[in-house]
Amino acid sequence: MDVEDLLRRKGDLASQLAAEPLDALSVDELTARIALLEDEIVRTTRHRDRAGHTRAAAEALFGAARPPAPPPNSGETGR
Repeated sequence: MDVEDLLRRKGDLASQLAAEPLDALSVDELTARIALLEDEIVRTTRHRDRAGHTRAAAEALFGAARPPAPPPNSGETGR
């Protein structure tokens, strides 16, 4: 078991595909499967890139998220 297997949620589509036996598929079927998977990679990549552009636009408009300011020290005086 590698790290990718550990990171995947049980029952997600990638896990289901990885569990399918490929021995019964012909070379043509394997080629078709690879083409479908490559198309899905392109679609997913485009979606990720659009999401990144949307976030960058929001950060440009509203500013990047900043960590909250630390609370003032309650026991100190302003000396």
